[in-house]
Amino acid sequence: MFKQIVKSTVISIGIALAIFCAVGIVFDIKGQGAFSMDGYSFTKMVLGCVAIGLGFGVPSVIYDNERIPRPVQVLIHMGIGCIVYTTASYLVGWMSFADTPVKFCLLLLGQIAAAFIIWFLFMAYYRGEARKMNEKLQAMK
Repeated sequence: MFKQIVKSTVISIGIALAIFCAVGIVFDIKGQGAFSMDGYSFTKMVLGCVAIGLGFGVPSVIYDNERIPRPVQVLIHMGIGCIVYTTASYLVGWMSFADTPVKFCLLLLGQIAAAFIIWFLFMAYYRGEARKMNEKLQAMK
């Protein structure tokens, strides 16, 4: 169980940091090399990414409990992850309640969409792995 939590968390933190770096590159190119941060903004954002990785990685162990229905597992995992994601986004300055309601809602929906796209990619990968294992088991009979 502990090994699974560590594995999920490391993967989640890695994904969060990779997305952070990709977005940073986009902003740097968009700003023609003039993209800069001050007041420990970079450090805060990296720590926010780590928190987001923890927020999605740790609750993913819910999928190991087969007694909980899959939709409830997804709700728990993504609910905790999205709450941590939104909180971290607010704390590091990626989104603000001072934004217009439309901008705030678009940012929130974008974050939720990104989280579910990543979740869907992992689900598709693990379903494919399960299918391969089942085919091998069937071939062994």
